[in-house]
Amino acid sequence: MEKSMVIVNPVSANGRTGRNWPRIAEELKKAGLKFDFQITSKTKEATHIARDTLEKGCRTIIAVGGDGTLNEVLNGFFEPENGDPVNPEARLGLISSGTGRDFIKTINYSEDIKRACRTLARNRTRTIDIGHVRYQSPEGKKDSSFYINVAGMGMDGETVDRVNRTTKVFGGKISFLWGTIVTLVQYRNRELTLEIDGTIRYHGEATMVAVANGQYIGGGMHIAPEARLDSGHFDIIIVDGMTKTEIMANLHQIYRGTHLSYPKVYLMRGKHVRASSNQRVFLNVDGEQPGVLNAEFKLLPQKLKLIC
Repeated sequence: MEKSMVIVNPVSANGRTGRNWPRIAEELKKAGLKFDFQITSKTKEATHIARDTLEKGCRTIIAVGGDGTLNEVLNGFFEPENGDPVNPEARLGLISSGTGRDFIKTINYSEDIKRACRTLARNRTRTIDIGHVRYQSPEGKKDSSFYINVAGMGMDGETVDRVNRTTKVFGGKISFLWGTIVTLVQYRNRELTLEIDGTIRYHGEATMVAVANGQYIGGGMHIAPEARLDSGHFDIIIVDGMTKTEIMANLHQIYRGTHLSYPKVYLMRGKHVRASSNQRVFLNVDGEQPGVLNAEFKLLPQKLKLIC
C-alpha cells in the first residue's frame, strides 16, 4: 500500500485532537496504513500542505480535525482559479475529531477512531459533488472557497462567527445551541435576493438560507434532510422571516429534520445560486465564517473521490 499524507489540526475540538493524535497515529498503524504526517500551526496551512503533497504525486490525503480542517484540506485538492484538480487521482479521507462533526453524519461515518481507521484501510471510495462559493472578505476583497457540506447565510453565519470566537469545551451540540440562542437575542432578519439557475426565486426578509450539499450544520441541526452528496444539485433551504418566538418554538424541528413542512420554510433546488443584499450578511462555509454577501454558489458535480 502506498503512503498517505495525514494532516492534523491539533487545536480542533478545543485542543482535544492534538492530545489524541498519538493514539490516532497508533490506530492508523494497527489498521495497516502507511503514512507521513504534518501538524498544522496556523489557519489555511492545511490547504498549502495538501496542495504541495498532491503536486508531488501523493494520491491520498487524510484530514484529522473538524469540519473546518476538512474544508481547508479540500481546498488544497483544486486550483482556486478554475477548479481543476491538482491531482486527478487524489482521494480524500478523514478522521473526524472536531466540535460539530456535521459532515460525517451525512455519510454515516463513525466517530470512533478505530472504526474510522478501518474504513480508511478498506480504501473504498465514492465520487461526490462539491460546492464553490465566491464572496466578499471582511475587508471587502473578492475571495472564494470550495466546500463539501453546507454554506449558509444570515443567522447561521452569525452563530458560527460567535461559536468560533468562544470556547467549544462543552462539545458541538451544546456549543452551537448556546451560540444560536445568544445570536437569536440580537439578530434581525436580513433582506435577501436569491437568483437560482438564472431566475429570481426569492426576495424578502430571511432568517437564514442554506445552500446544501450535505445535510447537517451547527453540531447536529438536520437542516437539509433530503440533500444527497451525489445528487447533481444543491438543496436550498430558505427560512422566511421567522420571529424569535417562532424560531425557539421550532428549533427542535430543525434538529429532527422535520421543519420542511413548516409554512415559512422553503426547499428549492438548483446548481447556481446568486445571493445579494444591501445589508451586511455573514456567511457560514463548512462551519467557518470567511466573509459576507454578495455571494455566488456553484455546484461542481462528481468532483471528489471520498474514502468512506
